[in-house]
Amino acid sequence: MSRGLLTTSLSLALAGAAFAEDGMNTKGEAHSYLGLWVTKDSHIRHELLANGRYDEARGARESAYRGRYVVAGDHIDYWDDTGFTADGNFIDGVLHHGGMILYRR
Repeated sequence: MSRGLLTTSLSLALAGAAFAEDGMNTKGEAHSYLGLWVTKDSHIRHELLANGRYDEARGARESAYRGRYVVAGDHIDYWDDTGFTADGNFIDGVLHHGGMILYRR
């Protein structure tokens, strides 16, 4: 990747992260995906918080993963506090993420 493209990509990512700090999408608009998202069996639970953070529970393990997220349109990018990254897409009111399907609760 060229230095210019890398700098531009980093700038856009940081701009998106700044908007996510207060529950905004990358256009500075409040997104409609805040709240709790769960798998059909409720084993995996993602809570998208208004401050641009998420909290993921797995089974009896509360806060198994935490980090920040940015929503751009119907796409979501996650940055776990441990350095892991992931993404997903909202399709017809359903979150498709990492091979999982999560529904709004």
